[in-house]
Amino acid sequence: MKLLLDSTRCQGYGLCQEPVPDLIELDEFGYANIVSRDVPPGDEDAARAAVEACPNSALRLEK
Repeated sequence: MKLLLDSTRCQGYGLCQEPVPDLIELDEFGYANIVSRDVPPGDEDAARAAVEACPNSALRLEK
């Protein structure tokens, strides 16, 4: 499973990082950057929570 970011939709709320701090980092303005697109086994639920936390649907999961 891969975690993908549409950076044009990110508004810098930073809500996505909390569930998956190993996969998403925030820049100095709060905008998300994907550290690792590959979601490790066992972190799928946390990645789904990150996707759901984004108010602008900037994140998505792909199999």
